[in-house]
Amino acid sequence: MKEIILAKYGEIILKGGNRPRFENILLNNIRNSLKNVAKTSIRLAQATVYVDVEDEGKTDIVMDRLAKIFGIVSVTRAAVCEKNIEDIKARAKEYLKKDFGSGTKFKVEAKRSDKQFPYTSPQICAEVGGCLDDEYPEIIVDVHNPDVTVKVEVRDFAAYVYAEENKIQGQGGMPIGTGSKATLLLSGGIDSPVAGHMISKRGVEIDAVNFFSFPFTSDRAKEKVIELAGILARYTSKINLYIVPFTEIQLQIRDKCPEEHMTLVMRRFMMRIAERIARRNKSLALITGESVGQVASQTLAALDVTNSAVDMPVLQPLIGMDKIEIIDRAHEIGTYETSILPYEDCCTVFTPKHPTTNPRRENIEKSESRLDGETLIEAALAGVEKIEVYPS
Repeated sequence: MKEIILAKYGEIILKGGNRPRFENILLNNIRNSLKNVAKTSIRLAQATVYVDVEDEGKTDIVMDRLAKIFGIVSVTRAAVCEKNIEDIKARAKEYLKKDFGSGTKFKVEAKRSDKQFPYTSPQICAEVGGCLDDEYPEIIVDVHNPDVTVKVEVRDFAAYVYAEENKIQGQGGMPIGTGSKATLLLSGGIDSPVAGHMISKRGVEIDAVNFFSFPFTSDRAKEKVIELAGILARYTSKINLYIVPFTEIQLQIRDKCPEEHMTLVMRRFMMRIAERIARRNKSLALITGESVGQVASQTLAALDVTNSAVDMPVLQPLIGMDKIEIIDRAHEIGTYETSILPYEDCCTVFTPKHPTTNPRRENIEKSESRLDGETLIEAALAGVEKIEVYPS
């Protein structure tokens, strides 16, 4: 029996005259994601992407990849039927056999896009439901609380049958590449990968910047960040990761700035360096993982001080979330187990015992003026390592 994958998209439908552009970007993203996975035939019609997997045994991995592509809201296998009621009934009996057991409650829902088809949607439901009821006498019709919802779709060029319960939820959102580009400040922690995923979901392509303080942070910490970027790349296809040498800046801050100001001065340097990298690569915003009040550097006063160091927009999608919500998101996208590996990042180096929680911008700027900021920034930028990270 011929089987196909139906990938449905949602928000793109609302794009009116711009819809073809969004659809074309989505198709390109799908092709790029699948090109090294399996040989496939892909086409789009009626708000659905039809994926025919030509490599035997590769359907599951193709399904998994499709479910991670932004813009797709659901993915399901379906049996392909000829556009006549007898073939639809025959395919339904065969294809859904594995979904039925003794006492299974079911109902049928039909969608008839081709209005030339000689049966209305209610008539299709009655025909297919009656056929299944006759074929499997141990199952029970229950239109209010079914265990299995049989879906029949009659499209312009074929009909399809599948069980709703076998559908995999997709990422939703907008296709990568429809929302310009932003640069993520990616640490080895829990928050920043989640922030990157959330902004990518809005169609924004992301680069990532990580600050590395050897020998205070180890090569294992660097490998951890690369692994996190690889997990994010499952959703974005590729991420350009920029590793910034940050040791000298941190040593200068430790030696010349008041201890209670060290964290904020450090973060302002990070923002400036990230902004320079972002502008070089045509990013339009920075992305950070702050949540109000989570730590001392994330009070509103501290965020004002940090964000004032740059002129470009700073996107902070976690700003109103608590830690439990962020951890739940990290589990969902697959970054949590890597984020909690015990390899410190540079944000934990030289942490002050009593950081200021209600800083005044002028006081932090005064502490910062003790440093030759431009020379330090240029030296850090000269040592940047670029790594192209692909899905892990």
